[in-house]
Amino acid sequence: MATLRIATAASLPVPPDAVPADELIWTGCYTADGGGRGTGIGALRAGTDGTLRWLGVAAAAGSPSFLAVHPALDVVYAVGEAAQTVTAYRRSGDFGLEPLGPGWPAGDAACHVAVDPQGRFLVVACWGDGQVLLYELNDDGGISARYAAAASTLAGRPSRAHASLMLDDGRVMTTDLGHDLLRVWNYVPVQGLRLDHELALPRDSGPRHLVQHPKGTVLVVTEYSIDVAVVVQRSRESGTFRLAGMVPATAAGALPGDSAAEIALAADGRHAYVGVRGSNRISVLELDEGGSVVRPVADVPSGGDWPRHHLVRDGWLHVAHERSGDVVTYPLDPESGLPGEAVGRLDVASPTALVPAGGHPLPTR
Repeated sequence: MATLRIATAASLPVPPDAVPADELIWTGCYTADGGGRGTGIGALRAGTDGTLRWLGVAAAAGSPSFLAVHPALDVVYAVGEAAQTVTAYRRSGDFGLEPLGPGWPAGDAACHVAVDPQGRFLVVACWGDGQVLLYELNDDGGISARYAAAASTLAGRPSRAHASLMLDDGRVMTTDLGHDLLRVWNYVPVQGLRLDHELALPRDSGPRHLVQHPKGTVLVVTEYSIDVAVVVQRSRESGTFRLAGMVPATAAGALPGDSAAEIALAADGRHAYVGVRGSNRISVLELDEGGSVVRPVADVPSGGDWPRHHLVRDGWLHVAHERSGDVVTYPLDPESGLPGEAVGRLDVASPTALVPAGGHPLPTR
């Protein structure tokens, strides 16, 4: 396992007048209502050397387990997984957040939120009851309306909606862990999501999170079978997706007790990274030019316990470990895509998500 260099000073809050103009990263977490030790949405600074620094709690919130950022405004959206809500927050000061209106009702175990690239709406997926919910946004980024999408009605098993992806053609794709489904939707203003078509994956594979390659291929990590599903359009004219193949997510194979969590892409689209909880690994996969998975090339220790989420950014891999309560950072080799020796570990209570603030950097002091 890679040796970790721990910068103990990084665990201390930073005075606002000492905050450099580097990238801001928001952190989700579990709080006491979700069995965790966090207290709300956190704020990190990512330095140019890859190391992370804890800035403080941006907003107290109950189990904000997943976050999303408005594409043009200083607004952050957080699900409240235990409270069954979704709330918009406006940036306040250097890294603070204040509610932009009250929380809106969501479904049981609301676990994921994603924002339309045009800032028109957000989509929340609910693991507990399978609901997929669309919330329209007003001009200041606040939530203005709520619409429930059609439920998946496969008999004999509970629906478990888990994530949504804004596709490059303007449609939305969602995963259903319980029904082994990918569901593709069209957005209809003042109505919500209208089902376009569905794609069934192998039974008990458990599609969880998903990303789209710049060439259009969608890669879906399956929580239960520990695979990557490669999904492509039959044609641009038809718009329907088909399963091109299932590739093992790990080079060495899944181990008893494993479950896959997150999938992320390198900026150049040449590699994908899958987090595997249980054996606590990050698996690196090579992709071809079209975004299809060529092969898993290596499994490396994640550096902590229960890698719930990870972020690939500017040549660095940041891994959030829910149970050990830390974020570990690795440099990525630009050619092989493999992580090098860890450059730091930052204590973060029960982290569940790492989301860049995007085009809204910390102010220069």
